Amino acid sequence: MYPAIHIDLSSITALMHHWLSHYVAGKSLTWLDQKTKQITDGATTGTFFTAFSAVPRYTGKQKLELTPEDLQAAQTLRPGWFPGDWSVDQLARTLIVLALPHDNPEKYLQTLGQVFTTADVGELIALYQSLPLLPHPEIHRNQAAEGVRSNITAVFKAVAFQNPYPADYFDNIAWDQMILKAIFVGSPLYLIQGLDRRANPELAQMLVNYAHERWAAKRSVTPELWRLVGQFADTEILADLEKVLQEPDLVQQEAAALACSQCPLAQAQELLARYPQLQLAITQGSLTWSSFSYNRLIESK
Repeated sequence: MYPAIHIDLSSITALMHHWLSHYVAGKSLTWLDQKTKQITDGATTGTFFTAFSAVPRYTGKQKLELTPEDLQAAQTLRPGWFPGDWSVDQLARTLIVLALPHDNPEKYLQTLGQVFTTADVGELIALYQSLPLLPHPEIHRNQAAEGVRSNITAVFKAVAFQNPYPADYFDNIAWDQMILKAIFVGSPLYLIQGLDRRANPELAQMLVNYAHERWAAKRSVTPELWRLVGQFADTEILADLEKVLQEPDLVQQEAAALACSQCPLAQAQELLARYPQLQLAITQGSLTWSSFSYNRLIESK
């Protein structure tokens, strides 16, 4: 079942155009306005492809400097939409894509498929970032999953990070594959939206198996992994968490303690009680997954 998310394209494009007007003016903005109108009015696919490719020559690639109010406006129009890391050309390219007529879903998907197939890396990033804004979002699942499989890290991140589309539209198989890949390539999990909402027992077991493989090879395990395991922990997994709690690394201890706090088993709470300082921090709210990510992962970079 897909979420009932209403996308007000006119309001979204108006907001994006407003942002863009702070960076692009004169003939360049006129060119963009002309192209979006031509595409909206049913111009040939060639016009769309050419305009999409030419965007940076008219806009440049400056990073957007959006205010907290701008980001809140984005969230209001599309929950989870976070263009805070976008550049000007990515914003303009998204406007071009949103101008495509979509009354015929089959034709619309075919046109988008063509541009995905021929796009360079910069174009792919813009396309995947635009996923949560596209009409008929459910029909883009296969294309989004293709982005997850990409061996280009920047393309993978465009799908996985600060993008609400996977959490909203991926099935568990695609979702789990994305999480596992993020861990395999050493990417942080806290940038993935819907992380806790989409946790599931199959993924938890996969992550535990991965941890065992890492330990057998005398290699470390990212502490974020336990965030997706705790609520599904059985007695065997609790033994793993006990092992992590005994690590000399405080970051690992905190992650295991948080995982124990999420487990419904009485044994998990008994285990956590052996570490009263960690238990107190969790009880008082000073240690949460959000604070853990910020203090241990974000600030340390």
